Amino acid sequence: MITPRTLEAGGLLLRPWEAADEPAVTAALRDPGVLRWAAGRGAAELPEADRGRAWLAPRLAGWSAGTAAFAVVDAATGTLAGSVGLRDVDRLPGQAVASYWTAPASRGRGVAATALDAAARWAFTPVGRGGLGLHRIILDHALVNTGSCAVAARAGFRLEGTMRDHFIDPGGRRHDSHLHARLATDPHPAGPARRV
Repeated sequence: MITPRTLEAGGLLLRPWEAADEPAVTAALRDPGVLRWAAGRGAAELPEADRGRAWLAPRLAGWSAGTAAFAVVDAATGTLAGSVGLRDVDRLPGQAVASYWTAPASRGRGVAATALDAAARWAFTPVGRGGLGLHRIILDHALVNTGSCAVAARAGFRLEGTMRDHFIDPGGRRHDSHLHARLATDPHPAGPARRV
């Protein structure tokens, strides 16, 4: 179990998901990019009306199951801007797997990179200071998802290699994927991602 946290970064709040987020998640999952790259095949294959609930359910229970699942919201308005999560925490000692997406209306402002960097910094913080005490966080994305690659790089996740035929999109097509990682000992990115 991970104690739920709320983090602040660059005008954003990273907070635990709430059942009331379902309509905003359903709307985000209408976006072809979010649906293809971040929804997961199980949610993507459901009727549109059921996708938000199906995607949200494991995130609502995630903290008690060892996943840090954050809704990324605009700190001033509370509007859902995206998602960032750390799953498989300590499945391999000191490691986790990151994932993220940005709602269409929030793109182009550095939301995903800012949230990913904030989640990583918290995860690398020692347990005694309120973090997870992790050493390594990995993420992967399909090569053709160049926006995700840019987010990873801006958040300080170095490219480590290519995994052949790793990602399967909702249509069943396989894609090569980039593997990125950030270590607790890596230098921090130059600062929070620039918001334009």
